[in-house]
Amino acid sequence: MIKIESVTFKHQNGTVALQNVSLEIRTGEATAIVGENGAGKTTLVKHLNGLIKPTEGKVTVFDLDTKQTTVAQLARKVGVVFQNPDHQLFSETVSDEIAFGLRNFGFPESVIKKRLEWALEFFGLTEYRDSSPMMLSGGEKKRLCLAIVLAWDPEVIVLDEPTVGQDLVQKEKLREVIKMLLLRGKTVILVSHDMEFVWSLQPRVIVMAKGRVVADGAAAEVFSRPEVVGEANLMKPQLLELSVHLKNPPQKPFADIYEARQWLVSSVSR
Repeated sequence: MIKIESVTFKHQNGTVALQNVSLEIRTGEATAIVGENGAGKTTLVKHLNGLIKPTEGKVTVFDLDTKQTTVAQLARKVGVVFQNPDHQLFSETVSDEIAFGLRNFGFPESVIKKRLEWALEFFGLTEYRDSSPMMLSGGEKKRLCLAIVLAWDPEVIVLDEPTVGQDLVQKEKLREVIKMLLLRGKTVILVSHDMEFVWSLQPRVIVMAKGRVVADGAAAEVFSRPEVVGEANLMKPQLLELSVHLKNPPQKPFADIYEARQWLVSSVSR
């Protein structure tokens, strides 16, 4: 479990990025953190692996106080895929990037080899294994960063704007990856402006505005509150809009396009 207790964070210039934030994120939970630019989303998740320490308050990850624990120790438990992959890549080849974290955490070479091959194949990077990461496209770099983190199998996976630069096929694959992780009991935290992608996962949704948490609940409940949508400047998911504006709306909003299609086809055939 992750506990964020009365956390405030101030930059050196005095700017307050987080204001008295308190949250608990349960093990095995899918959580989306949403809000406009500057709301404090990325600042908040950087507290989870100790890259940022709270100015006030306390963050504990599996009972480890982040102020008293090194980034290396926390990274074994919390893997973060950053919004800008260029900030995360530094090795000469794609293979070296994936293997680096595994070696750093002390995995035996036999395990490193197996996990490297899995990651390259699963994320469609096999043909680039000996290429420089800097030669990849933006979308390929995103997939590489995800492969790096999943290879060492942390308990918590934080994805900061993972759909940027990804086409529909890759977004669908990412959705399946997240579902797979949740089935394995992993905790997935998603920071995103892509409300359609967030909606498709039906996670717990935490809405931030001006460094504060302004809403926290199920996706359908949060996105149905006009005062929250307005304050955080959010776009309502299209499937939610469709669900509520139908002449004979379904009992609950469509969770994905497949559910919507099935309902519409059955309605037409009645």
